Amino acid sequence: MENALPDPTILIELANTKMPYGKYADRVLVDLPEPYVVWLANNAMPKGRLGEQLQLLYEIKVNGLEGLLKPLRGRTP
Repeated sequence: MENALPDPTILIELANTKMPYGKYADRVLVDLPEPYVVWLANNAMPKGRLGEQLQLLYEIKVNGLEGLLKPLRGRTP
């Protein structure tokens, strides 16, 4: 039977990863403005790990769940 619990390191990484480029470079992903994250999801989502993190962040933000990430800041996986 598969473990039904999500991997907490994914959320810890998301709460502490910084945007590597653009207007919001060096800003923690969770602090990106929601309209920007929505725009990325609809127009220019990057590939790879960053794209996966931003897609997860999109789901979290549009559902009003940012509060889940705030307590994870400063933690290491």
